[in-house]
Amino acid sequence: MSSVETLFAQASDALRNQDAERARDLCAEARQQDPDDPRLLMLHGFALRRSGHHAEAEPLLRRTLGVDPGLEIAHHELGLALKGLGRLSEARRAMEQAVTLNPKMTAAWRDLYEVRAAEGDDVGAAEAYRQAMGNKELDPLLNKALELMGQGRFGVAEGICREYLKRRPHDVDAIRLLAEVGISIGSVAEAILLLERCLELAPEFHVARTNYVTALARHQRFDEALAENEQLRKAQPDSLAHQVQFATTLSLAGRFEMAHGEFEKALEQAPGNERILTSYGHSLRYGVKGEEAIAAYLRAVEAEPSAGEAYWSLANLKTFRFDDTQLASMQSQLAALTQPSEDKIHLAFAVGKALEDRHEYDQSFAAYAEGNAIKRGISGYDADKTSARVDQLIARCGTSLWDGDGHPSDEPIFIIGLPRAGSTLLEQILASHSQVEATAELPFIGRIIGEMVAERDRGDEPLYPHILNELTVEERVARGQQYLDLAAGYRTGKARFIDKLPNNWEHVALIKTILPKATIIDARRHPMAACFANFKQLFARGQEFTYSLEDIGRYYADYLRLMDHWHGVFPGGLLTVQYEEVVEDLDTQVCQLLSHAKLDFEEACLRYYEKDRAVRTASSEQVRQPIYRDALNLWERYQAHLAPLESLLDDWGVPR
Repeated sequence: MSSVETLFAQASDALRNQDAERARDLCAEARQQDPDDPRLLMLHGFALRRSGHHAEAEPLLRRTLGVDPGLEIAHHELGLALKGLGRLSEARRAMEQAVTLNPKMTAAWRDLYEVRAAEGDDVGAAEAYRQAMGNKELDPLLNKALELMGQGRFGVAEGICREYLKRRPHDVDAIRLLAEVGISIGSVAEAILLLERCLELAPEFHVARTNYVTALARHQRFDEALAENEQLRKAQPDSLAHQVQFATTLSLAGRFEMAHGEFEKALEQAPGNERILTSYGHSLRYGVKGEEAIAAYLRAVEAEPSAGEAYWSLANLKTFRFDDTQLASMQSQLAALTQPSEDKIHLAFAVGKALEDRHEYDQSFAAYAEGNAIKRGISGYDADKTSARVDQLIARCGTSLWDGDGHPSDEPIFIIGLPRAGSTLLEQILASHSQVEATAELPFIGRIIGEMVAERDRGDEPLYPHILNELTVEERVARGQQYLDLAAGYRTGKARFIDKLPNNWEHVALIKTILPKATIIDARRHPMAACFANFKQLFARGQEFTYSLEDIGRYYADYLRLMDHWHGVFPGGLLTVQYEEVVEDLDTQVCQLLSHAKLDFEEACLRYYEKDRAVRTASSEQVRQPIYRDALNLWERYQAHLAPLESLLDDWGVPR
């Protein structure tokens, strides 16, 4: 029999030569002589993992780390073993520990990218991929861009990437990075063009294609996104990340039944993963399977007690109530998280809602305030920019702008205003009419503005909104048709359709310029109720103004003064609907809504809650019930904490 030292040396050579099975056998033989030798434990664990024996590798790797917890390569190997066993959460944590111990571990960063992507964590995956890039030999300019992106300074990073690409226009890493900046700051249309160029230069650049799927889905070009994802699944059929992205994209496209099946397939590979379960819960919820959604979220919490998003998703169902044990668990998990994180934000909002349901309003506000403070700290929202945009719109869009010429269609019905102001209720009422269908919060008005700006030379002054004055009648008609063509993919053939993107309140002038016969409805709510409803709502994306009372108050004041301006410019062209009046006198308000939209009265609009359709907002459960009164004066329960907001609204002259 060979000595332990000889066997160890032979096993080490075999592993270096990528003969993991021989290394495994040699280690097993050596450990018959010395079963507790730490070197053999480590090497045997590595060899077992690399030969695909993940379950056998795990205990040896854990014993190795028990001896030397600072051994980063063992954390990495353990992460890979756990990934192979489908235990993605544990794999992620092991790999995160590896790169914490040694940030230069490029391979660990790449594997962490795969795990985060498999969990559907696009932001975390992007960060891991950037870290892997940063460990390569890169141009100093590109390294600087990576550093700035890690700090959230996307605007400066964008400028550096553009400067770099002037010198090296074919660098696909730089093109993809610039596209990632675009996705992060909302310039999705440009990101799509960049990624198309990137894939033209490097068709096998799978990370870029994954980003391309994300960008297409964000732009609601779902058929194209699914086709690109299919290419990825064919190229890498064993990739769980591509499977999860497939399921998520199907859900975003509203193809819920198919999405649910694909999520189940993903969970066969990663049973009990809280992030995939949470995404599955979202799909079930919006696919009108509330009880199954609750079950998925609870499975996520059971798998990972600190799963903040799953807890918040339960709270956000509005119809779910936490029991004493669940509340205590959330509070304990929240207290244990000492550093700002997404889990901490989600848990704070969930605790706030749970305490609200128990009428413990002081403690509830403290939790909401904690979550908002963390979220505001990582937000790039600038209230001065919103005010400046409103100033420009008021200055540039006067009564001389509009002459009624444009596309003749009366098909679109726009519901605008602040989020949480009753727009989903109005949408549900109108969508109950036989001639009307709901589509989504369509991003197409913003896209058209982006294209108009891109097609003209830039001067010192922002091009929008003053370019509206330069549009010929032919251009107005063409832009109106463009909007209708973009919306067509969401329609099933009814005469009228609803676009419920609330932020279109800024773009009434454009809507009326290109689609003068479009119906516009301003969903409005008592200022304090509207502002507080936004403060206690954690949005999945966007609405960055909602995470401080001061920002919300200023935003509401800007919204109100611009809406007053629009009513002056387009007299009779907009209908303001007060949420409280709909709640108190549904019949009258429904008749007014239908009359403004030039629709005949139908009894079904009064029974809107009987209509069974997917709803993608925080009110998705409420609009399936008869009129919802509970939240009308909820803000008054928190009035002691809202004095700064009341004062601010008074300063801005907001009537209450």
